[in-house]
Amino acid sequence: MKRNQAPSCPMEALLRLVSGPWTLHIVWVLSEQGPQRFGELRRAVPGISTRMLTERLRMLEKAGIVWREQAQTIPPAVTYGLTQRGQELRGVLDTLDAIARRWQAEGALAGGERAAE
Repeated sequence: MKRNQAPSCPMEALLRLVSGPWTLHIVWVLSEQGPQRFGELRRAVPGISTRMLTERLRMLEKAGIVWREQAQTIPPAVTYGLTQRGQELRGVLDTLDAIARRWQAEGALAGGERAAE
């Protein structure tokens, strides 16, 4: 498949959308903690740059996964949260979290207590 060609499988398209750098972490934080102001969200995702967070949030907003609300204050207060479409990912994220925690405890992931068998 050529790089710019759209995937023919809807699941592949969805996985491409959410598998970008930091994307699932941002969605996870918003699903766990609810709507967040930009600065709160940046602190909740350690290591992400302001530029990357802005880029990911714009992409998620364009995809209809995240909503953005800007208060007419100085400086502007911008809040982000999950749309209904974003909330649909909650069950999948919960399942992935449970698997990741189990695999980490078994040593199958980096940071696990035992070496992978």
